[in-house]
Amino acid sequence: MNEEKSRAETSSGKIPPEQWKKIDAIIERYKHKQGTLIPVLKETQEITGFLPLEVQHYIAEGMKLHPSQIYGVVTFYSLFTMTPRGKHTIRVCLGTACYVRGGQAILDLLRKEFNVDVNQTTPDLRYTLEVINCPGTCGLAPVLCVNDDVHGVPEPARALEIIKDYT
Repeated sequence: MNEEKSRAETSSGKIPPEQWKKIDAIIERYKHKQGTLIPVLKETQEITGFLPLEVQHYIAEGMKLHPSQIYGVVTFYSLFTMTPRGKHTIRVCLGTACYVRGGQAILDLLRKEFNVDVNQTTPDLRYTLEVINCPGTCGLAPVLCVNDDVHGVPEPARALEIIKDYT
């Protein structure tokens, strides 16, 4: 594939040139191996933060696959996203124990504070807000997860204090 030509045709400026080079290296490493699409997508998303259509088409061309195959995998697995995500993912539990003990109040406070809704990312790409149903830590309810860290939140205002540590 003529990488420079293809990159110029697909890039809308969202993906910096150094990231395209890393994507090229990933494709080169996997393109002759069967069953490697998920690792290619995972490694690419780790670099770019998301998998927009332009990146999916680029991978399809490099892997000699139809773009619909890439799109099908990206939209099937929840691990992949087509929209930019924040540096930090904030998840508020709304499972039964967390909901009863104030999870909704925490979610409402964060929505207002960040001016985003659930499954949206702040404009500065610092935070993505999500809802989960149960991380299995009901004894800490209500629970706020930031990235892979789980925090018990005794009152909604404490959520903002916790998040300040993740800038």
